[in-house]
Amino acid sequence: MSASDFPVVLVTGAAKRLGRDIALCLARAGWRVAVHYRGSHADALQTAADCALLTAGSHAFAADLADEEATQALLPQVVQHMGRVDAVVNSAALFEHDAPASFSYRALDQHLRANTGAPILLAQALHAHALQRQGTGVVVNLLDQKLWNPNPDFLSYTLSKAALEAANTMLAMALAPQLRVVGVAPGLTLTSHMLSDDKFKALHALSPLGRSSTPQDVCATVLFALTNQSITGTTLLVDGGQHLMKFERDFSLM
Repeated sequence: MSASDFPVVLVTGAAKRLGRDIALCLARAGWRVAVHYRGSHADALQTAADCALLTAGSHAFAADLADEEATQALLPQVVQHMGRVDAVVNSAALFEHDAPASFSYRALDQHLRANTGAPILLAQALHAHALQRQGTGVVVNLLDQKLWNPNPDFLSYTLSKAALEAANTMLAMALAPQLRVVGVAPGLTLTSHMLSDDKFKALHALSPLGRSSTPQDVCATVLFALTNQSITGTTLLVDGGQHLMKFERDFSLM
């Protein structure tokens, strides 16, 4: 098989953290990976190089997903460079704190652009590409168990992800049969600067199963969503059951 025979997936936010894990997982499974990044140029090049060691062909592409024109140009750039795109995994997300007391139009607009608008535009572009190729494709949107277990923290982020979850249903209806659209909703998966190692370990264990999602769990679910031809218009929760427990605050503020 030549490199052009392998399917291509665009993974947004793939330079670091969970996006990088997803990119590497898909490369191991035989996908050629288009590594999207905004500002993490060196990390994106490293991810692309690591993916290229696992499957033939991987490249990095820069775009500010809050910019409509830049987002519209992204998928055509990948097609021009890699020949085709078969799937998009929307992992990139703006995650900045606000609450009802600090809410502003500006914060909501920023989150809606990056977290909701960009995935819709990329689905639109993939649908047009699939029609042109007379083929099919799939969009996987990373969501959050928070949507099924709400609290007032990170209000604009949560609203943007809730809008994206609703868009899953509408896009799955509108873009079929060319595209499938699937959500994947992790629980607490990676630590951050806001959590100590001990605190992360304790919070990760707060679930009916005694553990939340790991990067490997999320990656396996994304791969499942990409390859199972009968799933569309729904969300797979991968959180050890954390959405079944009530949390009064966001993990980072507990």
